Amino acid sequence: MDKFVIEGPTKLSGTTFTSGSKNASLPMMAAAILADGAVVLNNVPRLRDIDTMCKLLNGLGCICEWRGENRLKVDCSSISSDFAPYDLVRKMRASILVLGPLTARLGSAHVSLPGGCAIGVRPVNLHIAAIKAMGGDVQIENGYIKAKAKKLRGATIYFDIPTVTGTENVLMAAALSEGKTVIKNAAKEPEVVDLARMLKKMGARIEGEGESTIEIEGVDRLCGVEFTVMSDRIEAGTFMCAAMITGSEITIKNPPLDAMDAIIDKFLEIGGELERVDDGILVRGCERIKPTMIKTAVYPGFPTDMQAQFMAVLSLADGTSIIEETIFENRFMHVAELNRLGANIVVSGNRAVVEGVDGLVGASVMATDLRASASLVVAALAAKGKTEILRIYHLDRGYESLEEKLKRLGAKIWREKQ
Repeated sequence: MDKFVIEGPTKLSGTTFTSGSKNASLPMMAAAILADGAVVLNNVPRLRDIDTMCKLLNGLGCICEWRGENRLKVDCSSISSDFAPYDLVRKMRASILVLGPLTARLGSAHVSLPGGCAIGVRPVNLHIAAIKAMGGDVQIENGYIKAKAKKLRGATIYFDIPTVTGTENVLMAAALSEGKTVIKNAAKEPEVVDLARMLKKMGARIEGEGESTIEIEGVDRLCGVEFTVMSDRIEAGTFMCAAMITGSEITIKNPPLDAMDAIIDKFLEIGGELERVDDGILVRGCERIKPTMIKTAVYPGFPTDMQAQFMAVLSLADGTSIIEETIFENRFMHVAELNRLGANIVVSGNRAVVEGVDGLVGASVMATDLRASASLVVAALAAKGKTEILRIYHLDRGYESLEEKLKRLGAKIWREKQ
C-alpha cells in the first residue's frame, strides 16, 4: 500500500491538462454490452476503477483492452455470461451499471449487490424498480440481483430523487427495449449527457438529455462506435483549488468549462481569478481567501465531489465559512484529518462550520475516500513542513497520475510504500 509525502508550503506554476472523466467512461464501457460491434473510447483515464470495469467485462466474455495510452477498445460481440461477481462489484459501486445493458441484451442479469459505501448509503432500489417497470422479473437472492426479461418494454420511470447511475442504467436498457420509455426527474449531469450522445451515435433514439425529462424510443440493434470521452470536471476543479490555496497561477488545459459553472462561480466568489486562454483556462489564487457558504446539490448545483477540496481551501479563508452537504450523509470524514493539519472545522449534522486559520502544519493523515484524499493533497500543498497521506489507493481510483502532474507544476510530492 502506498502513501504520498508532500513538503509545503509551495507555489505552483506552469501548465497541466485535464484527463478524461472516470464518471463518463464507466457507463460508456457498460454501454458497449449493447453493441453488436466494437466500441472504441478515446480519452479514457488510466485508473483503478477503469481496470476493475475491464475485469468485469472480460469476465462476461467481452474483450476489453488498451489500444494506446488512453484509447480503450471494448468488444462485446461474443458476450457469453450475465454474471457480475461480488468480488469485483464490491470494489466499485459503478459496477451496477451493467444491470440494464445485460438485461436488455441477454434477457438476464445476475449482478451482485454493491454492498456498503464509506461516504453514505447509495441504494440500488431505484435501479431495480425501473427494470421491473420495464417488464423485468427481478429477485434478490443471496446478495445478488437476478433480473430476467424476454424483452424489456417501454415505460414511464419516475425517480423520487435524481440518480445519475439510475438514469444511466435506464438509458441503456431502454435503448434496446420495445417501445417508448420516459424518464422523469432524470439526472442532468454532464456525464449522463455524454453517455446519451454516445448511445445516439450507436443508433439509439434519445431526446431531452440534460433535461429533467428524457424520452427513449427503443431500437432493434445498436452498432459499434468510436467516441471521445469528456474531460473530468472534478479533476479540473481540484487543480483550481490547488492554485487557490497556494496563491499560485497555473494553466489548465481542456477543462469542460460548459459543465463547471457552479465550480467556477464559487472559485471567483472566494477571490480567485480566471482567464480563458487557448484550449483552457489560466487561474490565479489570491493572498486573502474570502469565506463563503456552500450547499451541495445535484447538477447544475455545486457538486458534492468538490465539497472536500473547497473545504481545504476555506480552512485558510479570512473568516467563517459554512458548508452544507445534502447528497451523502457521511461525507465529512475528511474533517478530522484536515483538523490534524491545523484546520478549525466543527461539524453538526450535515453542516460544517469552517473557521479560517492563519496556516496549516504538516502531519500524518489518512484518506477515507476518493475526494477526501484530494482535499488532503490540496491542504498539504499549503501546509508548513511534511505531510504523509496514507491509503492513497482511493486517489488512484479517480485521479490519473496526480503526483506527476503536481510535480510538473512545482510541487514537492512523491509516493512511498506505506
